[in-house]
Amino acid sequence: MRYVVVVSRSAAFFDLDRTLLRGASGPLMSAALRQVGVLSDRVLPGENLVYGLFNLIGETRPSMMLAKQGARFSGGQERKRVQEAGEVCADLLIPMVEPYALPIIEEHKAAGRPVVLATTSPYDMVKPFADALGLDDAVATKYGEGPDGRYDGTIDGHFVWGRGKLEAVEEWAAANGVDVDESYAYSDSFYDMPLLAAVAHPTVVNPDPRMRVAATIRRWPIRFLDKPKDVPKFFGVEPMQAMQVFARPELLPYARFDIDGTDNIPREGGAIMVANHRSYFDPMAMNIVLAKAGRPVRFLGKKEVFDAPVIGQMAKAAGGIRVDRGTGSDEPLEAAAEALKAGELVMLMPEGTIPRGPAFFDPELKGRWGAAKLAAAARVPVIPIGLWGTEQVWPRSARLPNLLNVTDPPLITARVGTPVDLKYRSADADTKRIMSAISDLLPKEAREPHDPTPEELARTYPPGYEGDPTAEAERRPGSDT
Repeated sequence: MRYVVVVSRSAAFFDLDRTLLRGASGPLMSAALRQVGVLSDRVLPGENLVYGLFNLIGETRPSMMLAKQGARFSGGQERKRVQEAGEVCADLLIPMVEPYALPIIEEHKAAGRPVVLATTSPYDMVKPFADALGLDDAVATKYGEGPDGRYDGTIDGHFVWGRGKLEAVEEWAAANGVDVDESYAYSDSFYDMPLLAAVAHPTVVNPDPRMRVAATIRRWPIRFLDKPKDVPKFFGVEPMQAMQVFARPELLPYARFDIDGTDNIPREGGAIMVANHRSYFDPMAMNIVLAKAGRPVRFLGKKEVFDAPVIGQMAKAAGGIRVDRGTGSDEPLEAAAEALKAGELVMLMPEGTIPRGPAFFDPELKGRWGAAKLAAAARVPVIPIGLWGTEQVWPRSARLPNLLNVTDPPLITARVGTPVDLKYRSADADTKRIMSAISDLLPKEAREPHDPTPEELARTYPPGYEGDPTAEAERRPGSDT
């Protein structure tokens, strides 16, 4: 009786090294094999050099030919012991998974697509990892096994590399009712071109030099799964990191900076950075503060910034998250939550906009609920930052900052506090806790009532402002960001 396989669905195929993982799996596989006694404790000459070269430029034909010989070298080894090493290796590899790979995997699974690991690595070493990550299967190089349960020094089926990877994927697809032509594939390697060209939705991840050229010519999307989707990288550096190199007080002679408390910025893991909003210069001041921690930061900003020519594209490339308060959409908070889950810093200013008129001088800071809602969902630290004096560099009434005041530049103070003690029961109550923590970091004069002069009030209005300044003082906190 003849069976007909009905092909009715797509799948997503992920390469392993430099794609799902942030580097080479080889060192950890070797460590696992040594741990169970398959390999000796002696490191082979040049082994670290080979892995370092792989991390730098990706796969090479000589390295893959050496990998192919792995089957011959494994001859005589007990398969069960290698499978045991695979279990050990899975625990070592999971922390190496790129943070933004996980949401993509979840999206494919939610759409009903099988998610499959497709790698040259030995099947017995990577299948436990695929299982631990929640993938549906692994297409990998299988070593031949003799009747005694030991590897016999051959490859059973395809050497899953280059065209061999495509053929192995096609074989798996035929057996599992999957249409390769309608599927998705993710890889960094130029040698995976056959697979990427065969699917409807190829994505090049962290490309090696030749793959970057090929992807550009073919107009395939390029992604880096350690960063949000729209953040590019140039020579391994993202724009925000490049900007932080120049975020140095000595390069801004028109302002003086007094910064303290940066040790409170977490050096790893997700955290929400919150600050008060006084000036268009606040983002630059915040960048200088956060640059001291040496970490890129994702920031939430008004749609007007992201919709502006040039500046908007720069904000997007730097990892900014566009907020359109008029829509009430939760999309910005969802994007911020994803960044926090990936272990990144997220910056926002709960006031939402620079207060105008009398509200600018109100000693009680009023915030929107976005930071509190985000903290309740992500359960990460909320770090307050108090800014003061930025309006002296760039008041809201000016279209440009004052870059000429280099003889007597105004003083900007920035104080970074300890995490806010939140209760996660009420967004309104937690917002008040956040704003109070920020206020406590400001100079004493900021917490005292002040009757502004007409000139001081005028500096708080944007050019051509015709709104009602009393509405600012009466603005209630909202559920948007």
